[in-house]
Amino acid sequence: MTTEAGLGTRRGETDGAALTGADLTLAYDGRTVVHGAGIALRAGTVVALIGPNGSGKSTLLRSLARLHTPRSGAVDLGGEDAFALRPRDFARQVTLLTQSRPTPGGVRVRDVVAYGRHPYRGRFGAGDTDGPAHVSRAMELTGVAGMADRAVDELSGGELQRVWLATCLAQDTGVVLLDEPTTFLDLRYQIETLDIVRDLADAHGVAVGVVLHDLDQAAAVADEVVLLEKGVVRATGRPAEVLTAELLTEIYGLRIDVHVEADGHVRTRPVGRHHIRKVSI
Repeated sequence: MTTEAGLGTRRGETDGAALTGADLTLAYDGRTVVHGAGIALRAGTVVALIGPNGSGKSTLLRSLARLHTPRSGAVDLGGEDAFALRPRDFARQVTLLTQSRPTPGGVRVRDVVAYGRHPYRGRFGAGDTDGPAHVSRAMELTGVAGMADRAVDELSGGELQRVWLATCLAQDTGVVLLDEPTTFLDLRYQIETLDIVRDLADAHGVAVGVVLHDLDQAAAVADEVVLLEKGVVRATGRPAEVLTAELLTEIYGLRIDVHVEADGHVRTRPVGRHHIRKVSI
């Protein structure tokens, strides 16, 4: 495990990673919100970014997706400067699912998912002979094939989230970035989404970076977690190494109990005032 402020992935420490951010300092309106952060996404692994609200998780993810230019540091994609690549070339390798997207009215699910093929198309949509197969595969993988001809503005929130995820998968990239993909979903769709995330890494060798608020979800789905606090990477490593009661209690500002089960899975339990009151029987 790597700990302490500002530590993490540094230049020269990519270890064959598909996408890395090294020494990234990121700012909004002149205010620094991420300080010297590092992260490495490797093929076939899931990395979860966790931390309190305002810790810089989504900003760091957006920088990896080239949506936020760093004040300093570098983003490396397969040995190249990610910011120097043509947008089409970058989009063929990296895709991002943001927290929210505008819902197009009257457009079929199939057509929305097909939009994920835009990096492979020439003018007037020509040249993407493999497109239909990738679109069908993405819809099957996310369980939306049965609603292919429905209008997306008629779908529930959970159904729509799966459609957007299918759009990302249709892009057929080696790196998938997901910003809070389980937010606002009911429990069933949360679990299904996390299963898809795990399958992307295990069955398809994709490098996945995902922002999550739920610590137990991060522990269950991720090979590695990156814990941020106030824009600083406080710890990086396997869930059982990073998700300790002492560190989580310090960062989140309330008592968090941690139990590591026999199979290595981590369970966390935030403890509020009403959880620890004595009950007379």
